[in-house]
Amino acid sequence: MKLKNYFAAAMLAAGISTNAQPAKISVDAAHPAHAISPTLWGIFFEDINLSADGGIYPELVRNRSFEDSEKLENWTFKSVSGNSEATISTADVHGQPVPLNAFNRKSLRIKTDGAFTLVNEGYWGMNMVSGDGYTLKLAARGEKFDGKLTAKVLSADGKVLASGDISGIGGKWNYHTLDLTASGSDPKAKLEISGDGKGVLFLDMVSLLPKKTWKDHGLRVDLGESLDALHPKFLRFPGGCWVEGDDFAHMNHWKKTVGNVDVREPLWNIWGYFSTHGLGFHEYLQLAEDLGATPLFDINIGMSHKETIPMDRMNEWVQDALDAAEYANGPTNSLWGAMRAKAGHPAPFNLVYMEIGNENGGPSYNERWPMFVNAIHAKYPEIKFVANNWAGGYPKTPKADVEDEHFYDTPEFFMRHATHFDKYDRNEPKVFVGEYAVTRNCGLGNLRGAIGEAAFMTGLERNSDHVVMASYAPLLVNLNHRAWNPDLINFDSEKWYGLPSYYVQKMFAENRGDVSLPTTVDSPLAEVAPSGGMIGVATWNTAAEYKDITVTAPDGKVLFTSDFSKDTKGWKLLGDGAEWKAVGGALRQTAEKEFIRAIAGKREWTDYTITMKARKISGAEGFMVMFRLGGNEDRTWWNVGGWGNTADGIEAGGTIDSKPSHIETDRWYDLKVTVSGKKVKCWLDGEMIHDVDFDLNSKVTSLYAVAATDEKSGDLIVKVVNANTVALETEVDFSGAKNLTGQGTATVLTSENGADENTLAEPTKVSPKTEAVKFSGTNLKHSFPGNSLTVLRLQTQK
Repeated sequence: MKLKNYFAAAMLAAGISTNAQPAKISVDAAHPAHAISPTLWGIFFEDINLSADGGIYPELVRNRSFEDSEKLENWTFKSVSGNSEATISTADVHGQPVPLNAFNRKSLRIKTDGAFTLVNEGYWGMNMVSGDGYTLKLAARGEKFDGKLTAKVLSADGKVLASGDISGIGGKWNYHTLDLTASGSDPKAKLEISGDGKGVLFLDMVSLLPKKTWKDHGLRVDLGESLDALHPKFLRFPGGCWVEGDDFAHMNHWKKTVGNVDVREPLWNIWGYFSTHGLGFHEYLQLAEDLGATPLFDINIGMSHKETIPMDRMNEWVQDALDAAEYANGPTNSLWGAMRAKAGHPAPFNLVYMEIGNENGGPSYNERWPMFVNAIHAKYPEIKFVANNWAGGYPKTPKADVEDEHFYDTPEFFMRHATHFDKYDRNEPKVFVGEYAVTRNCGLGNLRGAIGEAAFMTGLERNSDHVVMASYAPLLVNLNHRAWNPDLINFDSEKWYGLPSYYVQKMFAENRGDVSLPTTVDSPLAEVAPSGGMIGVATWNTAAEYKDITVTAPDGKVLFTSDFSKDTKGWKLLGDGAEWKAVGGALRQTAEKEFIRAIAGKREWTDYTITMKARKISGAEGFMVMFRLGGNEDRTWWNVGGWGNTADGIEAGGTIDSKPSHIETDRWYDLKVTVSGKKVKCWLDGEMIHDVDFDLNSKVTSLYAVAATDEKSGDLIVKVVNANTVALETEVDFSGAKNLTGQGTATVLTSENGADENTLAEPTKVSPKTEAVKFSGTNLKHSFPGNSLTVLRLQTQK
C-alpha cells in the first residue's frame, strides 16, 4: 500500500478527520548549533526476563549443571525397566562424592538397574532447525557402571531429529561430545538421554549448543542481529538491579563470570531464575566489540538493596573494579589481562566508561564514590566515570564525567519532559539517560508509548551537547518469563519481534546526524483524555486482606462486586511468591514480598467509586488500592501506610500527594476511592485524605521536532513527532538552506490506533514505511499523521 493511502486509511479507520490543523516547523540551516554526541544512542543489557539464559545465550539445556536445586529441577527422570533412581549428589567438604570441580559441587547421581530416560525441555522448547548442527557435551563418570548412553533430540511429537551414542564411561570424570545434525525443524524439541545397565552413573554439565552463532562468538543469531540493527554506539551492562542484587550473596560478581563455563557458579537472579553466567564479563565485552559499541561496565559500589559494606572493608570492592579494568584493558602480562588473552582476546577491549553503582545514592554512596574514582583514575586515566543520580542527586567530588538519570512513566509524561534538559547547567557533568521507557498506559508496548518516547528523544538530541548517551530499558524479554513490562525485543525459542519502540530507537539511531540545527515548532495543543482502567488491591512487604469490594458508576450502577464467599473468581492474582486465597469472605494475601497485587475489572472503565474494607495482618507497611490500571504492571494506587508505615500517598509513576499516617495491625479500615475526570479523592474511615488532580495538565504539545545535517551524505534530516491523534498539515521551512535538490524521503512509523501493538503473529504490524518526498525551494508542506514519528531526509547537491 502506498504510504499516503495507508495514512488516509489509518485516519479513516480511527474516525479521524483528515482536515489538518495548521502548524509550522522552522529549521535554521544557516546557523548550525553543536555537534551531536556520536555515542548518543546505545543499548542497556540487563540480565532480566531470561534475556541471557533462555535468550541471547543459546544454551538449550536448562539447569545443565544440576546446581539449581536439591531436587531434579527442569529435568524429568523415568525408570523404564528395573528400579533405577536419580538424585542430586552434593559433594561434602571432603570432596565426596567426587565433584566435577570445586565450584560445581552438585551432579546427577543415577543408580541404574535397567533402562531409564532423562529428559530436558529447555526454556519452553529447544529450537531445532533442519540441517543445522548442534554440539552435545556432557561430563560423566561411573562406579561399576556397565552401560552406555544414547542421546536423542526429539520433536514435540516424539520424532527423532538427531541422535548419538556415548560409551566408555569410566571411574573418573571425562567429557563426551557428540556432533548432531537436525533432520527436521521444531521450536518445541527436547533432549532425551537414555541408558541401560547396572551400577552408579554421575552426570554433570549436560550442554546442547547450536554451532551457528552470531559472528561466531556464541550468541543466538537472530537476537544478535536484532541488537545490531539498532546500530548502538555503546553497551551498558550487566544491570540494573542485577548489579546491586537483593543482597550481596545474589549480585552479579564479574570475577565469577569469567573463565571456563564449568567453573562459573549459577546464581539465583533477582528477577526470578538461575543465571548460568554463560554470558559473562568477557562475553559482554565481546558483544560490545562485535556491535561496534563502546562498553560501559556497571560495577557494585558496596551497596545492595538491603546491605552496605562497612568502610573498613571497602578495599576489596575497589580492587574488584581495578581488576575489571585490567581484564578489559590491561596488558597480556598482567594477571587479568593474561586471563583475557587465554579466553581468546589478547588485544584490549578498550573499556571507556565505568558506572559506579546502580540507582544508589545518599551519604553512603557519596562516601564510597571517591574511593573508586581516585583509585581507578590513578591507574587507568583513560576511563570515564558515570555517577548515579539517585536519592537526592549525585556526588560532587570528585566530579563525575557523566551522571545517570532514569525515567519511567506515561506517554504524556515523556511528551511534557521533552524540554527537561533544555536548561541544564553545561558546567555540570554530562548526562546519561541510562534507563527510560513508557511503562504506564501502554499495554504490552503499544504505538502511543513509542510516540511518547520519541517526543522525549527529540529533547535528548536537541541537548546532545550535554546529553551524551541514552538507552531504552529493558532490552529483551523471553515471552514465557516477563518480569518487567514493556521490553524492547520480545522472543520465544524460535522467533522475535520488536515493539513500536524498537523502531523508534532504530529510526533515531539510523538518522542521528552530525550537527544539530536550531529548530522551532509552532503547533496546537493536543487534548489528553483522562485515562481509564481496571481496579485492584495490593501489598508491599505486608500481609493483608480485603473484603466487601464494590465498584460503582457515577449513576449508582454497580460495575463490579466480590464477596469472596467461595473463591477468587474474577480476579487476576499477580506477583512473584504471592499467596492469595479467599478466606472467610475476604481476599487474603500472606506473602511479605514486594509488588503483590490482585486486579479486576475492565480497561474501559473511566469514572467510578471503589469501596472496601482492608486489614493489615503483619509486615512492614499497610495496604494499597489500585485504580485506572491499563495493564498488569501499572503502578497507579493509593498507598495507605506506605514508606515503612509512615505515610499515605497517591502514586502514579511518582508521588502525587502524601500525608503522614500509621496503619494499625489487625484493625479493619473503611476505604473509598473516587476517580472522576482528572480528580481523585480518597477517604479513610470516612475522612477525606486526598483530593487531587490526577493529571495536572490535560494537554500536551502536538508536534516535536529536531533537525541535523549528515556530513557524509549531505542530507538534511528532520525528525518530527505528532503526538496528536489527528493529522497535522504542517509547513516545514529551511531558512538559509543551500543546494536542496527538492528530492527526499519520508520514513513514517504510525498505525490505525495508538493502542496497536506488535506480536509474534504480527511482528511488523507497527513498523516504518518509506515514501519519496518532492518539494521546491526551501519550504515544504507535509501532513504528519496522528500518533506518528516521521524522519525526513532531504537531499542536497554536494
